[in-house]
Amino acid sequence: MRTTWNGAISFGLVVIPVGLAPATKPAARQADVSFRLLHRDCQTPIKQKRWCPFHDREVGPEEVVRGWEVRKGEFVIVEEAELEAIEREASSRAIEIERFVPVQEVDPVYFDRHYFLVPAAGAAARRPYALLLRAMQETGMAALGRFVLAGKEKLALIRPRGDALMLETLFAAEDVYSDAEIVQAVSTVETKAAELALARQVVESLAGKLDLAALAYEYRRDLRALLEEKLLKAERPATVPPPTQEAPVIDLMEALRRTVAEAKKRKKASPATKQRAKQTRRAAAKKTG
Repeated sequence: MRTTWNGAISFGLVVIPVGLAPATKPAARQADVSFRLLHRDCQTPIKQKRWCPFHDREVGPEEVVRGWEVRKGEFVIVEEAELEAIEREASSRAIEIERFVPVQEVDPVYFDRHYFLVPAAGAAARRPYALLLRAMQETGMAALGRFVLAGKEKLALIRPRGDALMLETLFAAEDVYSDAEIVQAVSTVETKAAELALARQVVESLAGKLDLAALAYEYRRDLRALLEEKLLKAERPATVPPPTQEAPVIDLMEALRRTVAEAKKRKKASPATKQRAKQTRRAAAKKTG
């Protein structure tokens, strides 16, 4: 399995070499069909330009800076060098485990991105990976920690998934909205026994086995079908060149016979005819002279 990051899980004196492999496709958060904006008249892709309305002109990348808006129209300028100075260094290449927690206590709302933790190639390096996996499976625990990925600090949860370890990057607590308002609203609602029994019947009537293979986006399916149909209609059949018109077959002997016959006719022309032809040629010569 191809990994995008390689390092180690570290806790106490234990170091387990691992790599990160994305568990979901890059397009998992969006439709796998991407569109470009075209000019309808000529179907040419349009370009997005960086435009300064104050100077009424296009600006280049070297003229663009980052700004934090503190009030409407007022910004604090931050240079790239200042951002780089506070980015975490990734020199340790270690996922530092801080504590183990019951896996069922971790709310999935905190999950951001999902990765498989891939063990190292050597058999000796795989042994501590397998030991950690088995221990977490038997105790029902998950590991909370942090590491640096692409210069950014990441909070992480390591948990068993079958016979493999997964790493989930986590949102910070301040990034998750509180549901206190909903909890308060629902807590004041009383339910009757008959209504609850009926609701249970509805749930039981729709109960079934979980089939993960059936999880599919109907919109994505219908969009693909639409595009394939439009593509088939747009394809033109291969143009077949028109058949070349064959030159008429010439009977050489017949052509020769006709040529001889015409020549004989000219020889047999009457003297009067020849005289008229001669006079005609003379008159034409005088006019041209």
